[in-house]
Amino acid sequence: MKNWMNWLTMGMLAALLSACGYNDFQAKDEQVKAAWGEVVNQYQRRADLIPNLVNTVKGYASHERDTLESVTRARAAATSIQVTPETLNNPEAFRKFQQAQGELSSALSRLMAVSENYPQLKADGLFRDLQSQLEGTENRITVARQRYIQSVQDYNILARSFPTNLTAMVFHYEPRPSFTVENERAISTAPAVNFGK
Repeated sequence: MKNWMNWLTMGMLAALLSACGYNDFQAKDEQVKAAWGEVVNQYQRRADLIPNLVNTVKGYASHERDTLESVTRARAAATSIQVTPETLNNPEAFRKFQQAQGELSSALSRLMAVSENYPQLKADGLFRDLQSQLEGTENRITVARQRYIQSVQDYNILARSFPTNLTAMVFHYEPRPSFTVENERAISTAPAVNFGK
């Protein structure tokens, strides 16, 4: 009888430990970090392409100084933000990072719109190559962000579901921020581009 009670106690303890989700939190946390690392890598790839793109456009459209400077400023702002794993646990730092990347995307969109006015630029092989690389990078950013969003969703479900939410409270596993759109109404509005300057 005593042996049977020991087995029952050990079985209940094992069930309790496996239900707490501690190991699941470790796995999900690593997935979030890996997905975040890929997002950062793709944003860095984009930032590395920008100086060559700006210089190529400058050769054909030097009087579009405002647009070129806007892209350069946005790149400087985006690359000046120190991104560490702690960024994921700091909603304000995450928001600043996301905002800087959004501003850079907007500036690049304006630059691409300006290039449409210069047939010689559009015909330049280096510009076409850089534009193709940038488009590929933007696609990679989209995929990396989707993977990050999915990883965060899986982690947050674990952190909020019973009984693993108890483990989250004990070990301070806070829900992670996901990418959001600053102004959802602005998505449907095309940016205004003024070529009259």
